Amino acid sequence: MKVGIIGSGMVGATSAYAIMLRKAASDIILIDINKKRAIAEAQDILHAVPFVSATDIIAGDYEDLKDAKIVVITAGASQKPGETRLMLMERNASIMKDIISNVVKYNPNPIFLIATNPVDIITHICVTIAKDLGISPSRIIGTGTILDTARFRVLLGNYIGVDPQNVHAYVIGEHGDSEVLTWSGIDIGGVTFEDFIEFRKIEFNEKIKNQIDDGVRNAVYKIIEGKGSTYYGIGSAVAKLTEVINRNNRSVLTVSTYNNDIEGISNVTLSLPHLISGDGDIGVLPIKLNLKEKQLLKNSAQVIRSKLDEYEKKAAIL
Repeated sequence: MKVGIIGSGMVGATSAYAIMLRKAASDIILIDINKKRAIAEAQDILHAVPFVSATDIIAGDYEDLKDAKIVVITAGASQKPGETRLMLMERNASIMKDIISNVVKYNPNPIFLIATNPVDIITHICVTIAKDLGISPSRIIGTGTILDTARFRVLLGNYIGVDPQNVHAYVIGEHGDSEVLTWSGIDIGGVTFEDFIEFRKIEFNEKIKNQIDDGVRNAVYKIIEGKGSTYYGIGSAVAKLTEVINRNNRSVLTVSTYNNDIEGISNVTLSLPHLISGDGDIGVLPIKLNLKEKQLLKNSAQVIRSKLDEYEKKAAIL
């Protein structure tokens, strides 16, 4: 149950800490271009081990990943002043290629978990890189809308007074502004949302719905405005994925994966509910959407595909 984490910034370090707290791995290897940062984070987390459970946490190098089942990628370039989004994508694509190539020198077939943003674009690029190295797309999994789904369930659960773990609701599509909250398929412990609020006599209207939508869709902007970045939520999402894979829990999670076709949009990577096991992604689950949600999902897929077209056109010229 060894896990490698490439990138020891706030997301990478918090992911390692959350994995340790969940007892989701026996060994955690932190790798970073800034070796001192990786060593410091590994030591800091290691000092918390006596309060939780036995976990080995070290700062290492790619050769230490030879028997790692999972490799988490949180590394990536930040946008520089004057740099376009396309230029940033090109730099991150180069970083992903270097990372994956270095990993497979020592470990030919790990499961890669991608947490670098924009996660749908980066995951798609990683799928392309991995294919050339003989790695199945089912072993390239982006964190996608796992966190957005959690936000949806928390806000909805808080409003109706139910433990979010008993709220079954999904956010699908892009991990970004075009994401789709699937209101039509919500159930609370097996009871439809409409029946639940009627039975409990809970007021619910379009205004409340829009407030919850805004709280989910714009959460990241409010958090960044207040503290600069997000890392607890995404770190916990990475830890959950790690636990599911290492323990073969076969859980349903809204991960970002490659799709041949989404509502008529081909060759695109986005989030849908998937069954995740010890072998990685073992398939998408059918999800019932109303006509409006289907159109919103198509729009979301088109947003991602447009960004990929822009990147691929520039890459072809180069």
